[in-house]
Amino acid sequence: MVHDPFWTATARHADIVLPVTMTIERDDYGSGQNDRMFLPMPALTRPHGEARDDYTIFGDLAGRLGVGKDFTEGRTAREWLRYLYAEWRRTLAEQGRAVPAFDEFWTGDGLELPVADQPQVVFADFRADPEAHPLTTPTGKIEIFSETIDGYGYPDCAGHPVWREPGEWLGSPAAQRFPLQLVANQPRSRLHSQLDVGAHSQSVKVAGREPVRLHPADAAARGLRDDDIVRIFNDRGACLAGLAVDDAVRPGVAQLSTGAWYDPDPADPGFCRHGNPNVLTADRPSSTLSQGCTGQLALVEIEPYRDSPPELSVTQPPATA
Repeated sequence: MVHDPFWTATARHADIVLPVTMTIERDDYGSGQNDRMFLPMPALTRPHGEARDDYTIFGDLAGRLGVGKDFTEGRTAREWLRYLYAEWRRTLAEQGRAVPAFDEFWTGDGLELPVADQPQVVFADFRADPEAHPLTTPTGKIEIFSETIDGYGYPDCAGHPVWREPGEWLGSPAAQRFPLQLVANQPRSRLHSQLDVGAHSQSVKVAGREPVRLHPADAAARGLRDDDIVRIFNDRGACLAGLAVDDAVRPGVAQLSTGAWYDPDPADPGFCRHGNPNVLTADRPSSTLSQGCTGQLALVEIEPYRDSPPELSVTQPPATA
């Protein structure tokens, strides 16, 4: 069960999809953690079709479960915005800082928030007086060696910083079979996978596929030219991409951005027709302790795709009941 404004790869795998509004179709606030501006974001257009605000959807679901009033506390989404603003305004007033009432704020251009005059220094209190302001580590100090972590006995995570050879890099034996280091970085044409079917993201595609950048020497060694459709593969899977030959890329490296909506071949889910690198990267964590993502690096090989490129399905709505 998914709520989404678009037919993303996730929504396409759901049994039930609840259409939800985009940012421009709902009332909200706008601000970042370190922003100086606090902005009103009134809806710019009516919701499309049957799309509804997340809050309205969850409120109705809570009502069906018999806890609607516990969830909404009797307020609509706009009433929550007004209530939260009033509480924030009251707190600032207690600190001697005045901001306009909600209605004036809502029809204005936003508020510039005060910024502290003193320098923002990490661990400033600790640096000034470590005894009075200890850190939250077991010793209260900056720890280069951690007895706690060392005590876990994890074979892949010592109690102090060490260098361990990656499982996949150009110096490993696997590079004999897959001699290109894939770098799956964040894309420049979208935020993660958001609006991948939008005009800006689509404008950088090659024959509808995500572009993969390769050094001219690596392309020539494989008989590849600009705008060729290529197959990127390793033992985990494969995907199609459009080639962009670029001497700014280091030899031995293939750069394929993340975020192309996953478009698997119906007969082989490990083969993405659109260029999503998730079919190539490993799911293993960076360590037993951190469980961090290692999904941006992998070893691959690239070859020409000789067949006619298959049709993409991810740019069209799926079959529905």
